[in-house]
Amino acid sequence: MPPTPRPRAAVEPDRVAELRTLGEQVPRFMRLVHALKNSQAGEGRDRAALVLLYPLVQLGPLRQGALAERVHADPSTVSRHVGVLIEQGLVQRVADETDGRASRLVVTDAGRAALDQMRAEREALLARVTSSWDTADLATLTSLFGRLVDDLATVLPADQAAPSPRETP
Repeated sequence: MPPTPRPRAAVEPDRVAELRTLGEQVPRFMRLVHALKNSQAGEGRDRAALVLLYPLVQLGPLRQGALAERVHADPSTVSRHVGVLIEQGLVQRVADETDGRASRLVVTDAGRAALDQMRAEREALLARVTSSWDTADLATLTSLFGRLVDDLATVLPADQAAPSPRETP
């Protein structure tokens, strides 16, 4: 016999209103981030591919399948992006020491430089859009946004949870 579900506590109306507002802001935020990424894509730059550099730098060499799992992406999409990164000299394949038939992806010095450039561009954009904020407001947003991201990660299956913001380069 399945366990009896516990009764849910009544949610106060003010909290419901805040959750509704947050629920509307998150998709808007995601659309804006998508638009910003598209507007920043330069000639010969595939930002979707470049994003794969983050987990490779953070976690070290990974097999392509493990990379796809880590970024919650379809393996065929990751395969295309890895091809771009290899073609641009940002990533190289090295033999997996534990299984000679497999390979791992390693970020090259050029890949690290591209990652540093992306990070600098992102930080410059954030500096520009928050220039009128005081440091306390910025710290509050940073803390609460990190908490939101961490808490969102907890609702994913354990094998899909993304690293915490404090772990991301």
